[in-house]
Amino acid sequence: MIGLMKRIKQCNLKINPIVMQPSDGNPRESSPFINNTDDDKGTLYDGKNMALFEEEMDSNPMVSSLLNKLANYTNLTQGVREHEESPQMGTFIGVYLPCLQNILGVILFLRMTWIVGTAGILESFIIVSMCCSCTMLTAISMSAIATNGVVPAGGSYYMISRSLGPEFGGAVGLCFYLGTTFAGAMYILGTIEILLTYIVPSAAIFKAEEKAQEADALLNNMRVYGTCCLTLMALVVFVGVKYVNKLALVFLACVVLSILAIYAGVIKTIFEPPVFPVCLLGNRTLQNHDFDKCMKTEIIDNVTVTTKLWSLFCEGPELNASCNEYFSLNNVTEIQGIPGLTSGVISENMWGSYGPAGMLVEKAVPSVPASVASQDKYMPYVANDITTFFTLLVGIYFPSVTGIMAGSNRSGDLRDAQRSIPIGTILAIATTSIIYLSCVVVFGACIEGVVLRDKFGDSVKGNLVIGTLSWPSPWVIVIGSFFSCCGAGLQSLTGAPRLLQAIARDGIVPFLQVFGHGKANGEPTWALLLTAVICESGILIASLDAVAPILSMFFLMCYLFVNLACALQTLLRTPNWRPRFKYYHWALSFLGMSLCLALMFISSWYYALVAMLIAGCIYKYIEYRGAEKEWGDGIRGLSLNAARYALIRLEEAPPHTKNWRPQLLVLLSLDSELSVKHPRLLSFTTQLKAGKGLTIVGSVLEGTYLTRESDAKRAEQSIKSAMAAEKTKGFCHVVVSSNLRDGFSHLIQSAGLGGMKHNSVLMAWPANWKQSNDPQSWRNFIETIRETTAAHQALLVAKNVDSFPHQERLAEGTIDVWWIVHDGGLLMLLPFLLQQHKVWRKCKMRIFTVAQLDDNSIQMKKDLQMFLYHLRLNAEVEVVEMCTPKLYLMAQLIHDRNTASHAALNDNSDATPERVHMTWTKEKFCTERTRNREPNASVAVRDLFNMKPNQSNVRCMHTAVKLNEVVVNKSQGAHLVLLNMPGPPKSRGGDENYMEFLEVLMEGLNRVLLVRGGGREVITIYS
Repeated sequence: MIGLMKRIKQCNLKINPIVMQPSDGNPRESSPFINNTDDDKGTLYDGKNMALFEEEMDSNPMVSSLLNKLANYTNLTQGVREHEESPQMGTFIGVYLPCLQNILGVILFLRMTWIVGTAGILESFIIVSMCCSCTMLTAISMSAIATNGVVPAGGSYYMISRSLGPEFGGAVGLCFYLGTTFAGAMYILGTIEILLTYIVPSAAIFKAEEKAQEADALLNNMRVYGTCCLTLMALVVFVGVKYVNKLALVFLACVVLSILAIYAGVIKTIFEPPVFPVCLLGNRTLQNHDFDKCMKTEIIDNVTVTTKLWSLFCEGPELNASCNEYFSLNNVTEIQGIPGLTSGVISENMWGSYGPAGMLVEKAVPSVPASVASQDKYMPYVANDITTFFTLLVGIYFPSVTGIMAGSNRSGDLRDAQRSIPIGTILAIATTSIIYLSCVVVFGACIEGVVLRDKFGDSVKGNLVIGTLSWPSPWVIVIGSFFSCCGAGLQSLTGAPRLLQAIARDGIVPFLQVFGHGKANGEPTWALLLTAVICESGILIASLDAVAPILSMFFLMCYLFVNLACALQTLLRTPNWRPRFKYYHWALSFLGMSLCLALMFISSWYYALVAMLIAGCIYKYIEYRGAEKEWGDGIRGLSLNAARYALIRLEEAPPHTKNWRPQLLVLLSLDSELSVKHPRLLSFTTQLKAGKGLTIVGSVLEGTYLTRESDAKRAEQSIKSAMAAEKTKGFCHVVVSSNLRDGFSHLIQSAGLGGMKHNSVLMAWPANWKQSNDPQSWRNFIETIRETTAAHQALLVAKNVDSFPHQERLAEGTIDVWWIVHDGGLLMLLPFLLQQHKVWRKCKMRIFTVAQLDDNSIQMKKDLQMFLYHLRLNAEVEVVEMCTPKLYLMAQLIHDRNTASHAALNDNSDATPERVHMTWTKEKFCTERTRNREPNASVAVRDLFNMKPNQSNVRCMHTAVKLNEVVVNKSQGAHLVLLNMPGPPKSRGGDENYMEFLEVLMEGLNRVLLVRGGGREVITIYS
């Protein structure tokens, strides 16, 4: 041996393993490192002295090759690689700035001052704090998930789906997609509002002739221009998404410059507040569009003349013209719209000022009220355009804190995603939270309250309110916010289709598969089209204030499930849960989840219910129709823990009679092609169980597992396909054994787990047992009966199972129960369970029982009816009398005569012991009965006095024949007949007679179910 080793070493033997595909045809776990079948794999082990592991190299790579592949692994798809930058970005450029750009946006520029003025500084501070706390807690949970392994370029959807499973992942992923799409609509509406209200108001197509029509005209203009803007943006995204990504830095610069301009303006108000006069009539704020001077009259060349303001409230320019009553009673005053940081206006803006739509924006100064206020809505006052209340403002504000997923969505572009995502996201949220909270204070401290509540800046000559505070010019904010909204809209139209494409390519929602396709470079063309259609529905709403709460719901639901995913993984302590980000806790995740849920219902309870209903419908759809995915998710881990806990509890004590239901082990036979012989047995199982309780479908293959492993897996797949076709919910178990008897014995003994074990066995009657050349088939059947009896399990044997109903509903008929011996009540429980299914629902139950010679049939019927009443079962009752002693004596005579003839035969021949035992058939019995009715039978009758008292075969055949006659007479037209199944003989020598007895008992009946109890009560009269 030593010499051989030396020669091998001198030859410098190279071992080149051949890469083999798995021969069983079963998919392995998807991994870029294991089970890889690249063409160059065969050369990975050249020169390695690892002959000991040669046979395993096709499936298990060497550590060196694994590390090499891991180093070269990229999580970017081909389409993304073409358009994204090289994945070398750090925390600041890759996460912090994109989050900053997505968080700061349209709500800050267009609605923040209005929210502060309406809610007051204190309540605005509460709104901002709640929303920012929600996103901060979500970011902590997201950081833990994002650092628990590689996050491919799917971002938030990937994290949620792989943590919570395909059902939750698909539902929340689609909600997040809808939220992103509606966010695009909101940004486009913000863009058009800035364009038509502050940049070029003259571009409006629809113009209001009266003040009351201004709102409708604005909405129509928003719809027309919004649709045009959406079309243009969609074309830009379709033609070149790379230009959108390159322009992102420009849009971010606009946001940053706008923020800096605001803070510069705040500082400047300390020394030199900007001049934006606001005209008040009494305590009411006037729209400063159609007049230049805030006065009723002025003196020109020593002549008092009226101003343009006069003509707005009076019927003419004359001094004696009839004027509006409130105009006549109150003076006009002019105040500064931006009094400055040190003016003390902060105390006036501390509290909220909510009110209905049409309520005038008034300052807390004395005024003389008019007797009639019906004409106020036609006057140029600043008024609320919508009804305002605290919860509405929460819903409108929340979109301004979304966008925290921007960093995780770009995880494929980061140099070190597991380090950059937590730091960049949390820093961005902290920065924006400080900006928002400081803005609440400085807006309330610098701007007059009536100007804050003026949503569209009508009191400051149509200027953007936040722009009046900026330095050096309001146009900095106007232009900056315009490009910021444009950029955010383009980013939404870029991100939403990619998210939909990722969901479609996962294959969990079948009807979305078409949206997984796109251009040759991977761009999601069809997903972009659907996104544009949904976005258009948001634009047709035309109101920024109406669209904002809708997308708030979808984003809040997404954040809720991110927190749930982190909490579940932490509590379950799954082995793969090892995030690098350590500053998380399940309590923080639950707090974030609770805050998300609270904000949903605070913002809009009906929108929250609709969003939850949509998510629930998607969840059930994916569960019902979606492709099965195993992603090692937390919900599955939770299910495993719950199942383990329940199994341990179940094993503590056997189930009470009130909780007993048949937990079935269905024994199936397979043909030579490994197909199920009797699929209707599965249909009957479904009808009997109605999806409740345990169902284990088992089968046995002859041989050894090493030689028939692939056959076992194919058989399991065949049974699962049959179960799916018959809608049978349960588990499949295929056993390979040296013989069928031992295999079925193993199933009966070991199927199930802990307290979740079967208590009943269902099998088909071996219909062709007489014609079979192999007596072992029916002997296995009898041994199975003996084993179930020994295991104290119930047994159900279905005859003519292929004629049992499939899915079609049976017409009105009966289920007949022949209750011969008490078996624990199983015979009466089974028809009741069948009647719960739609197939058997129209069938009525009839119970027949047999009276003996000394029984009172009338009293038996009354007692049985009372028993059924206490059992709460509706059934017809009939007592059948069986009394034929003459027939019984004749059967005994036949038995003696045949036994004597067989004994004489055995004296004259060398018969084997097997031929001594006569096999009793109904034909033999009837023939002998006829012969003994002839005159020469008188000699045989005298032999009756010489008979032995125990002739069991004769008595069994007599019972089978007579009982069969009665059952056929009463129940031949029944849809199903249930019979007590007698036990097999103790001596195996009478097994063939036993099969004959059962065959005779069921002759002439179509559908029969033989029932043998498990030795315990299964039905009770007590509640």
